[in-house]
Amino acid sequence: MRLLMNILWFVLGGWISGSLWILAGLILAVTVIGLPWTPAAFRMAGFSYWPFGKIVVERDPGVTSGCLNILWLVLAGWWLALHHILLAVALAVTIIGIPFAWQHVKLAVLSLTPVGKAVVEV
Repeated sequence: MRLLMNILWFVLGGWISGSLWILAGLILAVTVIGLPWTPAAFRMAGFSYWPFGKIVVERDPGVTSGCLNILWLVLAGWWLALHHILLAVALAVTIIGIPFAWQHVKLAVLSLTPVGKAVVEV
């Protein structure tokens, strides 16, 4: 079931989200200032491609991760999370879209503070 849901997610728009996160990671990697956020962008890309059967866990709750997350939240995280929440609400209105809405909620949480998080299989 997880494989089927991941395939549906990928075909119906997950590939766009994941590809944009890879592009963002590559752009961040080119800049010196963006290097600390590059691994988080690639983690988001993998999670955006295949979100079903995965959860996000705290990996490194250090001071550096906290500072990078605060900067990320102010500059980009809040509008990414808002985007995912709006998509989740729109999908939740339809009964068949509820599983996809839940994945957008998980992506919204990860969009707020992606540094120091790990995506693991359930």
